[in-house]
Parts: sequence; structure tokens; C-alpha cells
Amino acid sequence: MLRTVLIYLSKAEWMRRLVMRVPLARRVAMRFVAGETLEEAIEVVRKLNTGGLYATMDQLGEHTTNQAQAVQTTEDILKILAEIDRSGVRSGLSIKLTQVGLGMDNALCEANLARILKDAQKKNLFVRIDMEDWECLESTLEVYWKIRHEHKFDNVGMVIQSYLYRSEEDIAALLEADTKIRLVKGAYKEPAEVAYPKKADVDAAFDRITRQLLEHAAKPDSPALGDEGRWPPVTALGTHDEARINYGIKTAEELGVPREKLEIQMLHGIRRDLQQSLAAQGYPVRVYVPFGTEWYPYFMRRLAERPANLWFFISSLFRK
Repeated sequence: MLRTVLIYLSKAEWMRRLVMRVPLARRVAMRFVAGETLEEAIEVVRKLNTGGLYATMDQLGEHTTNQAQAVQTTEDILKILAEIDRSGVRSGLSIKLTQVGLGMDNALCEANLARILKDAQKKNLFVRIDMEDWECLESTLEVYWKIRHEHKFDNVGMVIQSYLYRSEEDIAALLEADTKIRLVKGAYKEPAEVAYPKKADVDAAFDRITRQLLEHAAKPDSPALGDEGRWPPVTALGTHDEARINYGIKTAEELGVPREKLEIQMLHGIRRDLQQSLAAQGYPVRVYVPFGTEWYPYFMRRLAERPANLWFFISSLFRK
């Protein structure tokens, strides 16, 4: 029930206006967000790199409502790529397709994405397409396949959510194209007709897909971590759940998958101890580094994912 309420509030404009006017809310949100400017985010990535961690940067924002916004967001993304290249930080880039026109003008979205990938390709940078809610799934995959088959870009990967019933089938098709995949549980509230409602079933699906990914990674020609950490391997597990991580590590050992072919991905500000521990063991660890002024929906979804995050926020409100 609490998670449902928080997901609802993440989309509520009245709540967004209320929370973003509270200075303390912004300060607490910055636990999960790497600042509001590109310069602040680059500095966070530089510190992560110094600690042996890689990154994927993401300018927060979603669901642009007109062509001008979609084009401006594309320009902003190109600036991020330029700064990653200029600074030399070991990072890729994550984007949501609704930022660049998906759902409003899919042809414009495709053109904007092609422009981003062409620029990233020149800089030898990797771009990950984030998966959004169920309503965006089909159109997101449609744009991805056009980009791969018609535009011939290979510096692009996908996010797949284990709570959707169809994900194992989607993964099988994506692996045929050597797609680099970040597997996550899923952070949206979806109907029981399309997604597992019980956590145990989501976890079981996550483990099944993990094995599916690692069986592909075990192939000799499956790509490993590349270009000093700027390019991920095919298999990336996006989770802070130690049981899921341990299952992935154990399965990789069982299948003979070398460590550079299994990447663990976590969120900025969450389980830093675990991030450092895994990196010290020789596993590639990539931290998702979101930044920007549109932090409210992202912040609310982080509260919804873990009750500990919510209690941290509430207790902060009462501190002097």
C-alpha cells in the first residue's frame, strides 16, 4: 500500500510543487541525486572513478510535451557526452526515450536518438536506454530495434525489468543481437495482468533471467567490460539485493564466466559499502549517477523502493 501511494505521488504535480519548495527535501534528495548541474555530476563521477567504480550518467527528466522540449533535451544530452569525453571520466550515459520525444512524436524520438548515438559513437561512448513504465515498453523496443537494424548503431543497450511476465522472452530476442542489458526488478506500479505482484516472484524471475544472461556471457565471443570501463559487458545486474547479487556471482562461477563479464550496477547514494566491497573483489561496479533539477519523480521512486529510504527522509524532517 505504501509503495502504491508513493508511486502515485511521484506522478502528482501538486505534490511535486509542494516538495520542491521545501529546502530540506532538496537536501535529503541530494543523497540520491548527484547535484543539479552537469559540473556537480562530473565531480561525483570523478570521485567514483578514484574509488575504482565506473558510472553511467543520467540527466533527470521524462515525458517532454512538445517538440521544442525534446530537441532541447537532445542538445543537453549532447553536452553531457562532450563533457564525459573532455573530462576523461570513466562513464557511459543513460537516457529515457520520453525525454527525447517518445509517446509524443516517435519519429522525432528516433531521429533524436540517432543523433545522440552518432555523436557518442564518434567519442567511443556507450548509451543505455532506460525502461520506463508498461505503457512505454512496446514503443521503446520498437525504437531500439530500428536503431539497431536500420541505423546500424551498436553502442546502445537496454534495461529490462524482471517483474514483467514477458521479460524472459524479450531477453532472448535481445541476446540474439548481443544487446548489452541492465537487468532490474522494476520501480513502477504495474497491473497484475502484466507484472508479478509478489516480491518473491519478481526475485525468482530476476534469478532466472540472470542465468539466461550469464549463459550468453559464457560464450567466448560475448563482449566483456571495455575501454577502461566506459563500455559495459552484456550482463549487468542492477540491484542492491545481496541475495540476487550472490546468486549472480555463484552462477557466473558455475558457468565459468570471468569477472569482467559480470557487472554489478547500483544507484548513487545507496549501499556504498557494498559497492566498494564488490569492487575490491575484482567485480566491475557501475554507479547510476542521476543529476538535474527534475529530481522529484526519481526521488519519490527511491522512497517507494525501500522503506528505509522513507524513514531516513521523515527523520531528517525533524532534525534541527
